[in-house]
Amino acid sequence: MTEEKNTSISQLALVNAGAVLGEGVRIDAFAIVEDNVEIGAGTHIHAGAIVRSGARIGCQCEVHPYAVIAGVPQDLKFRGEETTAIIGDRTVIREYVTVSRGTASRDKTVIGSDCLIMAYAHVAHDCVLGDHVIIGNASQIAGEVEIDDWAILSGSVLVHQFTRIGRHSMTQGGSKVTKDIPPYAVVAREPIAFCGINLVGLRRRDFTEDEIRLIGDAYRILYAQGLNVSDALEEIESSLEDTPERRRILDFIRNSKRGIVKG
Repeated sequence: MTEEKNTSISQLALVNAGAVLGEGVRIDAFAIVEDNVEIGAGTHIHAGAIVRSGARIGCQCEVHPYAVIAGVPQDLKFRGEETTAIIGDRTVIREYVTVSRGTASRDKTVIGSDCLIMAYAHVAHDCVLGDHVIIGNASQIAGEVEIDDWAILSGSVLVHQFTRIGRHSMTQGGSKVTKDIPPYAVVAREPIAFCGINLVGLRRRDFTEDEIRLIGDAYRILYAQGLNVSDALEEIESSLEDTPERRRILDFIRNSKRGIVKG
């Protein structure tokens, strides 16, 4: 199998015969790959990393030393059911990261493509992370959290279970996230609060000035006019142009189960 697939497996690695390896996979010394694992083409499993049963890792990923993918959930309701941890293509998992597999709640933990999960971070059971997400060093993501595309969490952020973090948002290091963070927002301080829109990030991702202006107007109505949330959403809907950005803001807030961060 190694020769046919052009894989590179160290003689000091432990790779179960039931693991399915794509073309050009590299597995370094002292790495462990258990049964019921799939690893996509070109992925590199570094020395000492552990890829446990239920892992589904995409193509061109990197799993750095001593990371653990698809570990057993740290959840008392887990009863040994067969679940998965899914990692998208080109995602980088740095040293000592732990990613738990799912429970019966959702059956899977998902990290999207082109993500960066920095050292010592934890992604708990049944979380769903979109594409291009960055999780800073030592951030801890509790169970069943949803993090949308392009969101950035700085270092040592603590995220409460069932929280949702919107796309293109940025969370200051050391924050304690107990409420939902709406899209395009920058949040910081203690207790955590809305501090403006992610202007730098939006410009880097080629949002137009008109799109950025509308996002800013929406959040001024929400946070600066003294309206309650329901009235603010009605004002946003009636006074601002119908755009994908406006719809995402409205849908996110209306569907928030924990409520959004305060201003």
